[in-house]
Amino acid sequence: MVPEAEAQNVLAELQRLRARVPLLSGALAASTDGLVLAHDTPGVEAEGVAALTAAALGVAVRLAEATGRGGFRELLVRGESGYIATYAAGSSAVLTLLAEDRINVGRLHLEGRRSGIRIGELVDTALDRAAHPAPPARIPDRHTPQPGPLPHRT
Repeated sequence: MVPEAEAQNVLAELQRLRARVPLLSGALAASTDGLVLAHDTPGVEAEGVAALTAAALGVAVRLAEATGRGGFRELLVRGESGYIATYAAGSSAVLTLLAEDRINVGRLHLEGRRSGIRIGELVDTALDRAAHPAPPARIPDRHTPQPGPLPHRT
């Protein structure tokens, strides 16, 4: 989905996020259709989490629309042993965070939203470049006369 360089930048952002928030046990960026872009999820199957995130995202989007709450922004699930938080990351990706039960949920949201914005910018920029590649540089033909300087008027 995204070139390797951007995937490495997304992974670096996930690692910085985990360093800033010690009670995060995993971080994963995925496309909205469930393909893993990058992950730092020790002991967790990233592909399975990405697929489940896509399924939950589908329900969350429909729920937000059906209740007049607008476009999807985030989803929080609390289990007996911790949290799973998913944040919008641009137009075609999501950030899913796995957190221990003792985490400060306000901090989780603050850092998750910030990282979601950064990851969204990386992914959206990469997708835009892929959809609209720069035209190849034109190499002047040696046989075609090149325009000279414009005449100077006095």
